[in-house]
Amino acid sequence: MSTATTAAPVHKGKSWLQRWEPENEEFWRSGGSSIAWRTLTLTTLSLILSFASWFAMSAVVVRLPNVGFKFDTMQLFWLAAMPGLAGGTLRIIHTFMIPMFGTRLVIGVATLLKLIPCVGLAFAVANPETPFWMFMLLAFLAGMGGGDFSSYMPSTSLFFPKRLQGAALGIQAGVGNFGVSVAQFVTPWIIGFAAFGALAGESQTFTKGAVTKPMWLQNAFWWFVPLLILLGFLCLTRLRSVPVRASFKEQLDIFKSKHTWFCTITYVMTFGSFSGLAAAFPMMIKALYGNFEGAPDPLAYAFYGPLIGSTSRVIFGFISDKTGGGILTHLSGIAMMGCSLALVLTGCLAPTGLDQFPLFVGLMLALFFFAGVGNAATFRQYPIIFAHSPRQGAQVLGWTGAVAAYGPFLFSVLIGAAISSTKSAAPFFVGAIAFFAIATAINWWYYVKKNCERPS
Repeated sequence: MSTATTAAPVHKGKSWLQRWEPENEEFWRSGGSSIAWRTLTLTTLSLILSFASWFAMSAVVVRLPNVGFKFDTMQLFWLAAMPGLAGGTLRIIHTFMIPMFGTRLVIGVATLLKLIPCVGLAFAVANPETPFWMFMLLAFLAGMGGGDFSSYMPSTSLFFPKRLQGAALGIQAGVGNFGVSVAQFVTPWIIGFAAFGALAGESQTFTKGAVTKPMWLQNAFWWFVPLLILLGFLCLTRLRSVPVRASFKEQLDIFKSKHTWFCTITYVMTFGSFSGLAAAFPMMIKALYGNFEGAPDPLAYAFYGPLIGSTSRVIFGFISDKTGGGILTHLSGIAMMGCSLALVLTGCLAPTGLDQFPLFVGLMLALFFFAGVGNAATFRQYPIIFAHSPRQGAQVLGWTGAVAAYGPFLFSVLIGAAISSTKSAAPFFVGAIAFFAIATAINWWYYVKKNCERPS
């Protein structure tokens, strides 16, 4: 598969471009650039909603016990984790879809499919009698928003020349990741009033200590509906598809390369940590600091982590085009080890009082920042590591994103298990330090050190 095509059509239909040569300067200036940037704009807006709907459950779950749901701490961690399990699994499927069905169909349909979990969860949270298994099913379906990433990123990598891929992919991933912050920022605001009047149903009664007030948890999901319909229509009518073609079997060749697996490890370190911590952060605040007098509201702090990580991801996408991705991935790995070690050694993960909360939040936000830096760097790395095949480079972006999307599931379950059994999250972060060390060493040996196998 190649991104440069001959005049002969590869696919029939007006949604398919008949020629695409982004490395050709004349072609890029004469119209290629405008198509690519229009595609990036629409797909990135859609990706914001993908991430937002993927993480909406993690923002709502901390409120469920206060409106009458009888779920224990581990069940709440499972609800936060389930979208991550689905997201990773669905990303594996999405990895192979662009070369078979094209950008327009895949992105358009994926956008509209998210209406199913959003409407379902809107009804579920409005009824305290909704059983746990139903929540688990709907939380799993919310993972469709996480699966999208592994179609969106390979698509974008095909639309842009190599010299702009760090910036384009950094913009898409970084701005798309703002959806996590959007979900965690909008949720506490929009559930506080009857935003949709009688259309959204009656309020629930929120109770915390002596405080009682009305709350509309369903609003956390209803607000997605009109935006998903609008963007789904725009994607199905305005997007075009790059004329590439590869069967499912042909695409499996990426698994023959050891570099596919090394890239997977470094991407789990960066995006896996970002997404995993984003899903677990609200419940960590609630579980570790929620029993102290004057305990902080998890949703008042949770959105800062994804916001900082997404911002660093956008900024360092441009920087990685200048410095190269390998060295930034290496430095971010070292910094993430340092932040995790500080969390363990300072006792923030097994607090004895609220005086430790500011340090806990500060170190967690630093982790988000460096995970974002590393994430931007890996997007610059992978197309260079697989420069011999743009198609393989695009697919590796999709595959690594699929595996790393299990981050919300793994982080939430493992952190929840650590807290439930030891009253501390320290055991999880000790394991994370060991994994970060392995990933950073692999990155250094193959992609950074002098005379390495594939400098990137």
